[in-house]
Amino acid sequence: MVRRALGNDRDGVDTLLVTPDATQTEWMAEETEKLRELIKRARFVLFDFDGPICRLFAGHSAERIASDQVRWLEERGLRGLLTPEERAQPDPHAVLRAVDRRHPGSDLVGELEERLTHQELTAVASAWPTQYADPLIMTWHAMGSRLAVTTNNSPRAVSRYLEGRGLSHCFAPHIYGRTQDLHLLKPNPHCLNRALNAMGAKPSAALMIGDAPTDYQAAEEAGVAFLGYARNERKAKLLKDAGAACVVSSLEPVLRVLRDKA
Repeated sequence: MVRRALGNDRDGVDTLLVTPDATQTEWMAEETEKLRELIKRARFVLFDFDGPICRLFAGHSAERIASDQVRWLEERGLRGLLTPEERAQPDPHAVLRAVDRRHPGSDLVGELEERLTHQELTAVASAWPTQYADPLIMTWHAMGSRLAVTTNNSPRAVSRYLEGRGLSHCFAPHIYGRTQDLHLLKPNPHCLNRALNAMGAKPSAALMIGDAPTDYQAAEEAGVAFLGYARNERKAKLLKDAGAACVVSSLEPVLRVLRDKA
């Protein structure tokens, strides 16, 4: 609560007012302080890819890719492999996971995963950079922090995108993405632990930036602090409902706090 004194024209405690502007100012100060605390401790920063770094499927729809996966299965007489709800999924990862649950480690899953990788590689060409992501990454790198990408997307797609943006040197060789072991996708902390181990990082010195509840859950499991990035209210609610304590709608305040720290 922000208190404003009206004057000392009488004895005793001053009359106090709380204004909407003052409340907003205090809220922003508290959020900025949360960011400072997260950034202060972060010597290792783990970025999710699709969301915090770019919108991978901005021009190549994920929903269309999921539909193509379902059609590809149907053309092979495998329509019954998915439930009606799974066939209607707009998320290609959800379709891939569903098939893997029935036939884990099979050639079918391997082929479907490779097809998804090719779709992600195609999507890179029309991906939209997340606003402020490029300068944030370059600033963090220039300040000596170690960076990694920990994602459920293909590491080949991540590498292609980063190379196109001139950001490969900020992360290399620490890109940890989807493998054939689909049960190790987030919320499993496998890719985070791979990054921490490879960089020799203690979880307490690391920060994960993600845009999905599965990112938060993986960070919690790995013992890594978490910063949520949500480009709309729906995503922010999902993150907060999952338990994320600090969620930003833009990376601009993160960049500002980081530059203040430099």
